[in-house]
Amino acid sequence: MYGVPLMILPLIGYNVLEFVFGGVDWQAPVFSLTMSSGAVWTATSSDIFLLVTLVFLFIEILKATHTGSGSIVDHILSTVVFVGCVIEFLLVPRAATSTFFLMTAIAFVDVVAGFSITIRGARRDFAVGPHGDA
Repeated sequence: MYGVPLMILPLIGYNVLEFVFGGVDWQAPVFSLTMSSGAVWTATSSDIFLLVTLVFLFIEILKATHTGSGSIVDHILSTVVFVGCVIEFLLVPRAATSTFFLMTAIAFVDVVAGFSITIRGARRDFAVGPHGDA
């Protein structure tokens, strides 16, 4: 499972919702909660989708802390997913939404965080850097 970027799941999910099920009203309310203050908080389809996407990002960041041969493949595939998101955002009219843009931004954070964590871990493992002797 380490070689498969989980950020592909929100990308697939978005496309299935838009192209297989005929589209989603991303601003449609899913549920509402009355807060202690008396204010009503309403969660939209977009909010729920992005929350699930952030959970996948968290798992991806945890995966990035493990070093190994599969981690490089995972980072490369994460980059491919991000590039695919950018291309789809720019070229597909149904992907030109704030929800898709934010999902693309989350995919970008996944790529940057994955490479940053791996590089930082490699520097520590090999004692390379300003305080290392290698």
